[in-house]
Amino acid sequence: MLRVHCVAEDFLRVTIADRPMPLLELGLALMMIQRRDPHSVFTPWRRRAGAALPRSAHPMLNLVSPQGAGPLFLDPPSPDLDEGLDRILSTPRVQAAAEIRAICEFDRPINGWTHGLADRDRDAWSVLEESVRAAYSTIITAAWPRLQAGFAAETYWRARILAQQGLQDALMGLSPSARWRGLTLESNLSRELDVHSQGLGIILQPTLYWDDLLATFHPDGRLILIYPAVTPFPLREDPSGTDPLAVLLGATRAQALRVLVQHHTTTALARELAVTAAAASMQAKTLREAGLIVSRREGKAVWHWCTPLGLDLLRHAASTRTA
Repeated sequence: MLRVHCVAEDFLRVTIADRPMPLLELGLALMMIQRRDPHSVFTPWRRRAGAALPRSAHPMLNLVSPQGAGPLFLDPPSPDLDEGLDRILSTPRVQAAAEIRAICEFDRPINGWTHGLADRDRDAWSVLEESVRAAYSTIITAAWPRLQAGFAAETYWRARILAQQGLQDALMGLSPSARWRGLTLESNLSRELDVHSQGLGIILQPTLYWDDLLATFHPDGRLILIYPAVTPFPLREDPSGTDPLAVLLGATRAQALRVLVQHHTTTALARELAVTAAAASMQAKTLREAGLIVSRREGKAVWHWCTPLGLDLLRHAASTRTA
């Protein structure tokens, strides 16, 4: 269970990140690769990405946990690899030792290399640099245009929710398991983690490589809420298309939303999309969690249709294409 303890001042300073953080995405991708739980979206991607990861990138796997934990110095808020690596490699010895000790005590292996990192051994840090570069080249470089397009679509969508429905809906919709208890945000996590804000504000930072809420801190002390984008990376398509709705949701879900302007059962939706009933149900679930459709069971059938927010998004996407 993740518990993020906020104070009232945080909600006066809620902002949406203006760019993706490539090294944060890299760390989350390496965490996801190591997970073994069944996942309809990420499991096939995990197999492909894990098989493609070169041996020189494997040391990074010793520092990031599939339970969503890793040293903070590995994902500085930098816009590119070179600047980020400069920050990683200049991590003070005391900070590096403390964070490496913490992750090793959590669930990462303790070995000569991690000891060398904690001691600021030059060779150990050279291995880390090589590992970061190899992992980045394999996972992030070719995917970067899709990551940027997904990030831009997601932050546009989150800003629209914030403007039209308010802060409560924008924060409640960060992940399917998110819920508030007073000023404490709770979310499902495979480990117990309590994070206490410093009252300096909240940054909403979407990720395309993780599937639930995580929390960390910006160097300036603000709380960063890392949340899953509506469309995760394995479902991202080439960003060169002209349909703004498909850029946000993916082509199949964009088509599903357009179909659900009228009431459809799951079976009828599957027929319209030319997919299986299970696939149609998964698409409807994602649209429902995003607040774009509602569903109601009547006997053995489940009916789906657009919410006002979904209709508004369709109207806006149509006006954008014809402008």
